[in-house]
Amino acid sequence: MSVALRERREELELVAAEAERARAGAGRLVLLRGATGTGRTALLEAAAEQAEQAGMRVLRARCSPDHTSVPFGAVFQLLAHGAGFDSAAGEEPDPPGTPPHRGRPARLWRLLRSYADDVPLLVAVDDVHLADESSRRWLVEAVRRIDRLPVLMVVTERSQYDIDPPADGLVHALSPALVRTRTLAPLSAGSAAELVRSALGRPVPAEWVDDCVRAGAGSPLLLRALLDDLGGTAAEDAPAALPDNCAALYPGSYAAAVSWWLDSAGPTTTEVARALAALDDDEEDDEKEEDSARGGGGHGDADAGLLARMAGADPARVPGWLTAMTGLGLLRPGPGGRPRYAHPLLRDAVLSSWSGALRQAAHHRAAEAMLRRGDRAEAVAGQLLRSAPVGEAWATGVLLDAADLAVRDDRSDDALAFLRRALDEPMPDARRSVVLTELGSLEYATVRSTAGIPRLAEAMRLPGLPRDRVRAAVALGTALARQGEARTAIDVLRGLEDEHLTGHPDLVRTVQTASALLSDHDPATRREVYRWLRETAERSPRLVGTAGQALLVRYESTAGLTSAASAMRRIRALLAQPADPLAEGFLLGTAAAVAQWADQLDEAERLVRRGLAGQRPSLLHPMHLALQNVRVDIAAARGAYAELLADPGALSPVAGRPDPANAQAHALIALVETGRTEEATVLADGFDLQNPYDSWELNRFLYARGVLRAATGDPAGALGDFLECGRHQSARDVVSPVVTPWRTASAECHLALGRPRQALALAEEELRLATVWNTPRVLGRALRVLGTATGGRRGLELTDRAVRILRQGADGASGGPREATRGSACEAPSDRDGIAAQGGEPVETELIPELIPALIAQGRRLTAVGERARAREALREAAERAERLGAVRMRASAEAALREGGARRAATARTGSGSLTASERRIAELAAQSRTNMEIAELLHLARRTVETHLTSAYRKLGIRRRAELGAALTDTGSRSGPPEDTRA
Repeated sequence: MSVALRERREELELVAAEAERARAGAGRLVLLRGATGTGRTALLEAAAEQAEQAGMRVLRARCSPDHTSVPFGAVFQLLAHGAGFDSAAGEEPDPPGTPPHRGRPARLWRLLRSYADDVPLLVAVDDVHLADESSRRWLVEAVRRIDRLPVLMVVTERSQYDIDPPADGLVHALSPALVRTRTLAPLSAGSAAELVRSALGRPVPAEWVDDCVRAGAGSPLLLRALLDDLGGTAAEDAPAALPDNCAALYPGSYAAAVSWWLDSAGPTTTEVARALAALDDDEEDDEKEEDSARGGGGHGDADAGLLARMAGADPARVPGWLTAMTGLGLLRPGPGGRPRYAHPLLRDAVLSSWSGALRQAAHHRAAEAMLRRGDRAEAVAGQLLRSAPVGEAWATGVLLDAADLAVRDDRSDDALAFLRRALDEPMPDARRSVVLTELGSLEYATVRSTAGIPRLAEAMRLPGLPRDRVRAAVALGTALARQGEARTAIDVLRGLEDEHLTGHPDLVRTVQTASALLSDHDPATRREVYRWLRETAERSPRLVGTAGQALLVRYESTAGLTSAASAMRRIRALLAQPADPLAEGFLLGTAAAVAQWADQLDEAERLVRRGLAGQRPSLLHPMHLALQNVRVDIAAARGAYAELLADPGALSPVAGRPDPANAQAHALIALVETGRTEEATVLADGFDLQNPYDSWELNRFLYARGVLRAATGDPAGALGDFLECGRHQSARDVVSPVVTPWRTASAECHLALGRPRQALALAEEELRLATVWNTPRVLGRALRVLGTATGGRRGLELTDRAVRILRQGADGASGGPREATRGSACEAPSDRDGIAAQGGEPVETELIPELIPALIAQGRRLTAVGERARAREALREAAERAERLGAVRMRASAEAALREGGARRAATARTGSGSLTASERRIAELAAQSRTNMEIAELLHLARRTVETHLTSAYRKLGIRRRAELGAALTDTGSRSGPPEDTRA
C-alpha cells in the first residue's frame, strides 16, 4: 500500500462494492471528502486502478483553479479520453468568452452513454470543488441519471473549515440516495509512526519519530514531504532531534507543502494561520504561556478575538477554525489551554513565507488589541518587541511598565529587551535620560563591565530633572570607579554639582556622599575627599548631611580613632534624624557596615534588609553592592560557611569581571575552613592579581589567599599576601583590625617561620588597635595571637582572657571587657551563650568562630604548662564547636592538639542524640514540641540566629531533615542521612 493510503481500506472497499453495483447497471456517486493533504488524490488513483483491474473503463479529470474560466473544461477532460471523441461528438472546447451552445450538455451526455454502452465506466474527478461552473452543473445532472447505467462516478472534494465560508459542495442539491460520502480522517499517530520508521530505512530514536509525527500533523501530504527532506540526510549526518526551523531541511519539500496547504485554504485563513504562528513564537515556554492565560491572553474566545484583529478576519469564524485545526492535528492545546502548532517546525513553515514587514505589522495590531482588552503590560510589550516602532506614547508606556515588572521579578534579560525597545519610540529627552540610566545600569551589571558606560554617558549629556541627573551621575560614577577610574568618577559628580544643582542642597549633599564612597577605589583620592569631608563637618555638619556624617564615623572606625560603642551611639543618633531621600541608602549601608564591625549582627542585618528594600536593583548605585557585601560579611562573622558557598557565582570568576569580589574572598576562606582546599586553590588561581584595580575587594581577597596558603603549608607565601593587604589598607588610612586582621595573620606566619620577635611586634600593635575598637571579636583574636607569640604562663593568661572575652562578650557600660567570674576558662557557656555588649545588647558568641581557635590556643598553652585535664576540656569544646559550624580545618586542628596532649578518643560523638550539647538538646526538645524559633528564642533569652544555628547542628548530628523527626531522633541513638530542611521556621 502506498504512503498516502494507510488507513484507507474501508474507502477502497466502498468503491469496490459500488463498482460491482455499477457493473450490474445501477450507478451512483461516491464522494471522497477531506482536508488538504489527507490523500484524496492518491485514494482516487488507487480506486481507478482497482476499477481497471475489475474490467471497467476509467475516464479521468483533474480540476484546477487555472481552468475555471473554460466552460465544460472538466467534462472535456473526462470524455476526451474516449476513442472517437472528435468524430462522435465533434466537440472541442469553445474559445474563452464564447457562450456555451444550448445543446452541448445533451451531446456530452449522449457521448458518455455511448461509452457506457461498450463497457462499464468509472468516472474519476479529482478536486471537483475547483471545477468550472458548467462542469459542476453537468456532473450534478449526470448523477441524477446514472442510477440505471453501468457508471460509477468517484469524485474528491476538499472539505475543510476555512475562515472564508466555502461555496456549496457538489452534492448540495442531490438526494442522499444518489450519493455515498466518505470523509478522510488524518492518519493516526501509530500509523504515522510506522510510516516514519519504514520510510527512513535506518534506526531512529523514539523522540525523533514522535517529533516527525507531530510535525506531520496526521497529514500524509506533510508527512511525505518531511520524509522526503529527511531521506536525503545521511545517517551519520542526521541531527539528534528534528530541527525546529525549515532552514535545516533540504531540499525543502516540507516548507513547500505547508505553503501549498496555506494557498489552498485561501488568503484570510493564511493570515490567521500566520498570526497564530507569530503568537505561538512568543510563547517559548509553558510557564510564560500559563501566565499569559491568567493575564487575559490565554485561550478560547480571547485568542480568537486577538487573531481576528491581527488578520482582519471575521471574529465569528476564527473559533471554529481553531477547533477544526485542532481536530485535524495541526494544532494542539498547550498547558494553559492556548492553541499551539503541533510542532515548532510546522509553525516555522507557516511563518517562512511571511515577509518581515507584514509580520511586524501583525504584531503591532496584536499589541493594540491586547492593550484594548486589558492584557498585562508584559504580554503587550512582548508583541511590541517584534513590531516596528509605533511612534505613539502608549507603546513607550507599555514597554517601560513591562521593564519595571521584569526588574521586580529579577528577570534582567527581559528588562533589557523592553528598555532597548523603548528607546526606539519617541520620548522627551528628560525621559530618555532616565531610560538610558536604567538600561546602562542593567547592561553594566548583567552583560559586561564596560557595556553600560556609553549608555550612562549619553544619559548625562541629555537634559533632565536635577534628581534624575544625580541618579545618572551616581550610576556613571559607580561604573567608572569599579573600572579603576575613581578620579574620573568623582570629576563627573563634581561637574554635576558645579553646573546643575544650584538651589538643591540636598542633592549636593548626595553627590558629595557618593564622591566620598567612590573614593574608596583610589587611596590618594580617598585621603583628599575625606580630608575635605572632615573639615566641612567640623565647620557645619549640616553641609555634609546625615549620610556624610555616617561616612565619617565609618572612616574613624577603620582608622582606629573611635570605639565600637561610640561609633554605634553616633550611628544610631544619625539614623534617628530625617535623611535626604536620595541619601538614605548611603546612610543605611554605612550604618550596617559599622554595626557588623561592632558585632551587632542582628541590627546590621535589619539595616541591610531596610537598605536593599529602598534600592532599585536596576539602577547602578555604589551602596547596592555595599549592602550586599555587608550581608556576606555578616554571614562570615557568624561562620555560616554553607550560606557563603551557596551562591554559585562566588565559586568562580565572573565573566567580564577580572577582579575578585567580596563574596569570592569570603567563599575562599569558607572553602578552606570546610576542608575543601583543592577547590579553594582553583578559585584563587582563577584571578590574575598582577595588575588589578586597586580596591578594598582586592585587599580582602589577598587576605583570603593568605589564609589558603597558610592552611596548605606555605607560610612565606601567606605572609606576602597578608603584608600586601596591610600595605593597601594603610594607604587608605585603614589601620583598625575590624576589616581584615592582617597583623595577627602575619604574626602567625612569622611564628611558623621561626621569627618570634616580628610576630610579637605585630601582635602587640594589633592588641593596641583592638583595645581602641573594644569588641569581643577583635580583642579576643588579638589576645589569642599575642598569647601564642608570648608563650609561657603569661601567654596562658592572655589566651585565658581571650577565651573569656569571646565567650562572654564585653560590658560597654563599664567601659571595657567584663571578665568571667567562674574562674575556669573552659567551663560550659551559660544558657544565653553570651552577655552584654555595647549598650547592654546580647552578643551572639555561639556564632563567633574566633572562639574556636582561642580554645585551641588555650588548650595548647595548658598542655605546655602541664595542665592536661583542663587542656582536654578546652580542646574538646573547640572540636565540638567546630563540628557544629562545619569547620573541618579547625576541628582537625583541635583533634590534633588532643592527640598531642595524650587523648585516646575522639573529641565528641559525631552523631546521635548523645552528641548533642546541653543547649542543642534543650532547643531541639522545644522545637519537637512544635514551638517556633521565635518562641524558643524568647523563652531562652537567645537571639533567633542562635536558635537556628543550634537546630542546624542538631539536625546534622541526628541525621534528620525535618522538624517532625525531632521527637523520635532525640530518643534514638542511630542516625539518618540527608540534608536538613530550612531550620529557620
